[in-house]
Amino acid sequence: MFFLRYLRDLRKSVETGRGAADIKPRVSNVRAASKGVAIASARSATTVEIVSATRDDEEAFWTHAPLGLSLRRLESDQRLSHSIVFENQTGLGEFYNLRINASSADILVFVHDDVWIDDFFLTDRVAHGLDHFDVIGVAGNQRRVPRQPSWAFTVYDSTGNFAWDDPINLSGGIAHGMVPSGSVGYYGAMPVACELLDGVLLATRRSTLVKAGVYFDPIFRFNFYDMDFCRAARSKNLRLGTWQIAITHQSGGDGAGGFGSIEWQNAFSSYLKKWQT
Repeated sequence: MFFLRYLRDLRKSVETGRGAADIKPRVSNVRAASKGVAIASARSATTVEIVSATRDDEEAFWTHAPLGLSLRRLESDQRLSHSIVFENQTGLGEFYNLRINASSADILVFVHDDVWIDDFFLTDRVAHGLDHFDVIGVAGNQRRVPRQPSWAFTVYDSTGNFAWDDPINLSGGIAHGMVPSGSVGYYGAMPVACELLDGVLLATRRSTLVKAGVYFDPIFRFNFYDMDFCRAARSKNLRLGTWQIAITHQSGGDGAGGFGSIEWQNAFSSYLKKWQT
């Protein structure tokens, strides 16, 4: 394209009496394009590992679980690998930490087993997002307030009711449904820097966590493991943010799955005790 432009300008110079020396090659766009190609090439070499724990046995996971079916659909992407623990009886953080220490992949994507990965550009999406943030998710909150019970809620009162934060503070979007490409719940503009991210999907470079010494606290088996992880990451000045990655979560879209249960309340108490707020 650049060379054709140059020839066209040279032809005009002959018609107007100017010399070839008067023609200034237009190289700025070529340089920008070359830079873009270099970035794209680096991303194309990036390896991504999907990390998940499921209560399903191996056969059930690959034939029925949303994540298992999604991974089968994405198997042609050779940059993408997976590490799944089947019939899991331990906390998520315990297995996640094992992969932080043992994985050889550049990027780790921690995701629930009831998630359909609708986005077949997943590898490119997370690599692009991690050019801008240290940890990315699909939904989050730009602020954190004292005694916050969830990334989306700011109040849990004595009657067991939850109150959503003002939408202006929320970011991201997640589809919900029993089949892929479900009804989309839109929380707010993205990409946006956040203080808290929804643990349904979290992606980060393994080297970033190892260098910063950020891990999941195994005392939070499921509830609050993501809140605690986000606070640990922010305490080490890691940048959190939402990114455009299309998924469908098979669980309900009210953000209150298991909220208020005895197990949840115990985890909330442990979380408040650890962080003192």
